[in-house]
Amino acid sequence: MVIDFHTHSFPDELADRAVGRLAQSGGIHNYLDGRVTSIQKSMKKAGIDYSILLPIATKPSQHTTINDIAITTNDTFRESGLISFGTIHPDNEDYRDILRNLSKKGVPGIKLHPVFQRTNIDDPRYLNIINCAFDNDLIVSIHCGMDISFPNCDEASVERIANMIKEVSPRKLILAHMGGWGMYNEVCDKLIGTPGVWLDTAFVLRNSPDFYFLSKEKFVDMVRTHGTDHILFGTDSPWSDQSEALKLIRESGLNNDEIRMILGDNAARLLDTFFLR
Repeated sequence: MVIDFHTHSFPDELADRAVGRLAQSGGIHNYLDGRVTSIQKSMKKAGIDYSILLPIATKPSQHTTINDIAITTNDTFRESGLISFGTIHPDNEDYRDILRNLSKKGVPGIKLHPVFQRTNIDDPRYLNIINCAFDNDLIVSIHCGMDISFPNCDEASVERIANMIKEVSPRKLILAHMGGWGMYNEVCDKLIGTPGVWLDTAFVLRNSPDFYFLSKEKFVDMVRTHGTDHILFGTDSPWSDQSEALKLIRESGLNNDEIRMILGDNAARLLDTFFLR
């Protein structure tokens, strides 16, 4: 089984505008148009069984509509191959009710994006949300590190991530982009090996690595140092090609057992209660 634990999609009526705006602001190429049907075609081509959709509320008012879509999406995940997380904004004062409802409805987790939500990840509002999410047995996936659209951002820096971890008790915490996009040395110094923490591989490997992307050697070292059983395959689709991302993992220098764990076994274990629903 292959599970892509980090993807994004948008409602058809919003996809062109949303993807176009993000591509322009970040100066990056989108490999898909952001529609659900497009990611399903990409999954079929790549041989991916399930993709996890990670929606983001950039305004407090958006959580209801986004979470309703997530709940509906998950009702047909076995047929569609799509599993959606929910979302919440740090300004949602009724966060306890929102998180309790997501858990009750069987949504496996939430996505937080400190940069897009313009809030430091070690802000008390986030700390309350994260602790409450864990109390409701929800997975918490967080954008970590720099953001290609906001090069001088600090909201999700490794230092702030480390501060946050000191204030919560990580249980099912996913730090995206190998713990901090473009900040890998700091990740190795402050985050690698933290109990209860998973790292995902979204948008960190390229055929020509540079400051922002990991070399194969550095990637393998980080994987093994953190613990291969706590690494999740992710692509950040539509910002990476799923087929190419799979190829990069398979050609990274990891052994077959490690690759199998990263591509699906670890994710299936993390999602065990969801798959049993």
